Amino acid sequence: MKLEEIRKILGAVVIVGKEEMEKEVNCACSSDLMSDVLAFAKPGALLLTGLTNIQSVRTAEIADIKAIVYVRGKQPDEAAVKLAKEKKIPLLSTPLRMFEACGRLYMAGLRGVGEVEEKVAANK
Repeated sequence: MKLEEIRKILGAVVIVGKEEMEKEVNCACSSDLMSDVLAFAKPGALLLTGLTNIQSVRTAEIADIKAIVYVRGKQPDEAAVKLAKEKKIPLLSTPLRMFEACGRLYMAGLRGVGEVEEKVAANK
């Protein structure tokens, strides 16, 4: 699913990376615990989180997360925005709560990391 489609589904605004809205993500994960993101996220995923400090962007870089959506209308701090620009990691913000944002994306066909893993395992 393209980031532009995600932006529309979530009624999100682009904070950083307007030129990156044609990027594709293959699955999504959501957490405010960056240790969980590092443990369970897969390359190419979208991250939904309420954690707005620089750690969210650092985690996205390490885990090869394609973009971050901040939920509940949250805005990342200045350090996070600066690092995201440097690393070309798009940042978006949606007024939706995490549960609803994940639900809308799921209903639109974007699957979670666990479902993508199960599908790959079933095809082996």
